[in-house]
Amino acid sequence: MQTTHKKMIYAALFAALTFVATSIIRIPTPGTSGYVHPGDAFVILGGILLGPLWGALAGGIGSALSDLVGGYVIYIPITFLIKGLAGGLVGYAFHSFRGAFKKAPLRVIIGGVICTLIVALGYLFCESFLYGFAAALASFLPNLIQGITGIILSSVLYPILSKIPDLQAFHRHK
Repeated sequence: MQTTHKKMIYAALFAALTFVATSIIRIPTPGTSGYVHPGDAFVILGGILLGPLWGALAGGIGSALSDLVGGYVIYIPITFLIKGLAGGLVGYAFHSFRGAFKKAPLRVIIGGVICTLIVALGYLFCESFLYGFAAALASFLPNLIQGITGIILSSVLYPILSKIPDLQAFHRHK
């Protein structure tokens, strides 16, 4: 099978993992209509393991599908853009920082911090227009907590997933 087809299949898999981790494991956040979930771990891992383009698509699609199924219809385009941007930039940073930071676990954490900042600030910005700044600020801390959870989970899962032969091949082509 060609590398592009394999990447497409793995992107679909990571979109599904993102969707499941976002939809099934939900912790409601008091004072907001939102929830905290471990889906960001797969946004981070998708960007790292698939690269910027496929990681962006996997993170954006999986997260947006969760909004669709969960009844958060107004968030679908917002989530697609924010999580897609996060997955893409995580992938870009992970591979670009290879020379500066030799150890992959450190680059996973750096990618996770980038994802967390994009998600927390992205939702703060968008929700400010939807609900006003004060209401948007109420979800900022939960988004940071969600991001930290994503960093921890992706740091634990990366050493396992990076041993999958096809994903190793994607890394070599970067």
